[in-house]
Amino acid sequence: MELNAIDKPSDVPAAWRGTPIGDLLEYHDLGRPFDEYPAARLLIGMCMDHRTQLRVPDNFAYILRSGGANLRPSEFKVSYAIAVGGVRAIALMGHTQCGMVNLHARRGQFVEGLIDAGWERDRAEQHFDVLAPHFEVVDAAEFVKLETARLRWRYPKVLVCPLIYRVEDNRIYIVPE
Repeated sequence: MELNAIDKPSDVPAAWRGTPIGDLLEYHDLGRPFDEYPAARLLIGMCMDHRTQLRVPDNFAYILRSGGANLRPSEFKVSYAIAVGGVRAIALMGHTQCGMVNLHARRGQFVEGLIDAGWERDRAEQHFDVLAPHFEVVDAAEFVKLETARLRWRYPKVLVCPLIYRVEDNRIYIVPE
């Protein structure tokens, strides 16, 4: 899948310009100087991966990190950011080289890692077998598109945008819909 880069302000889709999503893209990819924010304007849902680091101002966004950028287990936190925090935009950001992609292939490593941490083998295997299907991502870009559609249905007055963070160049790209 081809991703859309942000190399200049006009690369931000017109519908996103002047929104927290457009601001995010300009802060991170274009090095725009930071504005000051008294409260968060955006919810960023992204993977827990340690290689993804955003360039955003203080108080600009709530950031929820979950394996594969899967916000389903964090739905109450999403609702809180919208209902109490007042955000009206969500940047859903998967990333390249995601460990949740083809998760099942890491079963052995996962189980052995838990055994090394003191788990019994049967318990570690069951833990993986029960929970991995809820978190495995087949393709990061396709997942954020599907999750974007789900979140748009769930929160119809909130702008939700599918994005990919490329670990290879530390930039954010738009996932075409």
